[in-house]
Amino acid sequence: MTDVLVTGSGPTGLTLACDLALRGFAVRLIDRRTEPHHESRGKGLLPASLDVFRRLGVLDTLSTTGITRVTLRKYFDGEHINDTPTDAGMLIGQWQIEAALRDRLAGLGVRVEYGSELTAITQDASGVRAELADGTVIAARYLAGCDGGRSTTRRLLGIPFEGNGEEEPAMVIGDVRAPGLSRDVWHQWFTSEGGGILLCPMPGTDSFQLQASPERDERGEALPPSLEGFQRIFDRHARVPGIRLIDATWISAWRVNVRMATRIREGRVFLAGDAAHVQPIAGGLGMNTGIQDAAALGRTLAAALSGPGGEEVLDAYEAERLPVVADVLADTAERYERVMEAVRTPGHGTEIGMNRAAPPAGV
Repeated sequence: MTDVLVTGSGPTGLTLACDLALRGFAVRLIDRRTEPHHESRGKGLLPASLDVFRRLGVLDTLSTTGITRVTLRKYFDGEHINDTPTDAGMLIGQWQIEAALRDRLAGLGVRVEYGSELTAITQDASGVRAELADGTVIAARYLAGCDGGRSTTRRLLGIPFEGNGEEEPAMVIGDVRAPGLSRDVWHQWFTSEGGGILLCPMPGTDSFQLQASPERDERGEALPPSLEGFQRIFDRHARVPGIRLIDATWISAWRVNVRMATRIREGRVFLAGDAAHVQPIAGGLGMNTGIQDAAALGRTLAAALSGPGGEEVLDAYEAERLPVVADVLADTAERYERVMEAVRTPGHGTEIGMNRAAPPAGV
């Protein structure tokens, strides 16, 4: 029997596994994916997350790639409006964060078990039994579900994921190269007709993360994202001749989704990160909130594994994190509405400043 089985090897699961392994507990980390991804996804680490990574011994590795000072350059109808420096944390791609955590975890004797799909969970007073798709059964004293917004762990526990979401994409995103475009600023173009496109240079790569208003057809419905579509959006909003977007290694559409699990503990099974809550991207708090979930859950499980593990010890995680998560969801929903109102309103795109506001306490 292992001490803790962690499902999902994103930033939340990797942070938790590193935390527990560093404390000397036996950990297994499984993921239904067959290999790591190489997508920028979440790209900003706040100071509280940097503190966690300093304790885990990965901050120096991240610092060799990530940058702590970023200049936001805003344009309106093709004209340069202003430059806004910001140094609230660290800019670095999510895949790079995960790679650093995997290396740290491997140094602690634990490797991600890819291709391991969770299919059933049973538990009693002594522990948890997790069944995998290939018939393997893993016995653990506790299980932590860090397996994302479509969490299998949450579904198997029957925990409601309350909130609301939209079917229509609100944004297209991706990783692209843009030869000839300067990489010393985060470019943010807006137009008087509404909408815009952002190109953020990702440290340690020659690519940009693209975020933009989606193209729409004559009925006003969002078109599927594509490299060709990215180029049309760029030409319409950026109006920079001679720049061609190439080598799209990630293309996706983002939909508004604000949801929260009604509880994040079921006996010896816990939820953390996107498995417990999802929120708008405004402010970049999603990944950071998951990292803080992992830090709090690590403390709770360490206390339970080191001592009698009474209900009060196990309840500490939910008592600590649920109020924080509720604040984060409310905060990001408000930020997102302000941002979208600025984008939708002709002539107001330059009012966007979502990355500069302080996050709620406890993120």
